[in-house]
Amino acid sequence: MTSVTETPGSNAQRERRRRILDATIALANEGGFDAVQMREVADNADVALGTLYRYFPSKVHLLVTALGRQFERAEAQAQGRPVPGDTPHERVMHVLGVTTKAMQKQPQLTEALTRAFMFADASVSEEIHYVGMKLTAIITHAIEGTDQTREPTEEDTAIVRVIGDVWLSALMGWVTGRTTADEVERSMDVAVRLLLR
Repeated sequence: MTSVTETPGSNAQRERRRRILDATIALANEGGFDAVQMREVADNADVALGTLYRYFPSKVHLLVTALGRQFERAEAQAQGRPVPGDTPHERVMHVLGVTTKAMQKQPQLTEALTRAFMFADASVSEEIHYVGMKLTAIITHAIEGTDQTREPTEEDTAIVRVIGDVWLSALMGWVTGRTTADEVERSMDVAVRLLLR
């Protein structure tokens, strides 16, 4: 099985993996978590079912990897760009706000990705770790603002992880209908303000 953090060896493998993740995201975007069926992903990606299982042993592995790819792309877009805001709180809220709004525009996809993340067990630890690394990098970039030279401390990293955990939990509340989009933003504002004061 190809590790989530390593690039598959050949161009054909990279292309196959890209098609699998594209098919997964398309299915999730149309019908949420339940719409992502391994056989349908394989058919839509034009790969054998056995090949799909070699890359991703379960639907949860597949969807958490897709979430990691979404955050990877968000991190790449953020790099080298200044984040609006005069304080770490303002910058983090800007980044989380933009990301949350983008995810809320695709409610089925967001439901699928967040449910998979919440369902993940120890067998998906590598994929979960990768998602955490990407989210940590995005939030750290926002906190640092223009000071990209300072090495984050252990406390910085712990704070960023808590912010990420609170954000994913708030997003899950929205996905399950327990909270509104405005309540997600208010919860995040309180958490970020407390953690970064």
